[in-house]
Amino acid sequence: MVTIKRILTYIHDKIRHDGQNGNPKGGNNSINFAEACKDGSRGLNCRGLATVLNECYLSMGIPSRVITCMPKTYINDCHVINAVYSSTLGKWLWIDPTNDAWVTDELGNLLSVQEVRARLRNGQPVHVNEEANWNNEKKTTTEDYLYEYMAKNLFYLESWTRYGFNTESDREKLINYIFLQPTGCDSEERNPRNYSVNDDRYFWQAPQQAKTD
Repeated sequence: MVTIKRILTYIHDKIRHDGQNGNPKGGNNSINFAEACKDGSRGLNCRGLATVLNECYLSMGIPSRVITCMPKTYINDCHVINAVYSSTLGKWLWIDPTNDAWVTDELGNLLSVQEVRARLRNGQPVHVNEEANWNNEKKTTTEDYLYEYMAKNLFYLESWTRYGFNTESDREKLINYIFLQPTGCDSEERNPRNYSVNDDRYFWQAPQQAKTD
């Protein structure tokens, strides 16, 4: 877990979040994004940050996914985080580079995205880490981040079915999406290459190989 947290904080501190502007052109990958942001003149939106962090984890042999967290009705806002697999804990952990954030239960145990979603639904306590912040300027609090903002953005989840360098650039042609949705709901995505499921166990199945974190 130390490695997962250190990589998260490193990317969070190196590239600021900018949700008001689009990401750099020239390739949706960590190298292009980091190069464009290295002088500090610009940042990335939440998807860009999650893309950079995702490829950093993958380069270290740590399974990682980009997770788009969607509200029931999309108006003008959603949020993108990472799910990073801890072989030690045997689950996909909630990792958010926009806020340098992970989530724990009342005993301090790290939680998966699946567990956070279930706990919010069931009224069980969740806590964001004390270090969580936005751009090292504003503290990220449990109340604002989890109970106000993310609670509405966990109605359904989107992920890719495969991950690698520059995957985000190929998503329109080569990438299949998988959607985790409540029973009876269906996203607006009608591409026959995509999958819609309501089985948490299927969506969050463990990767075939995972490096010890």
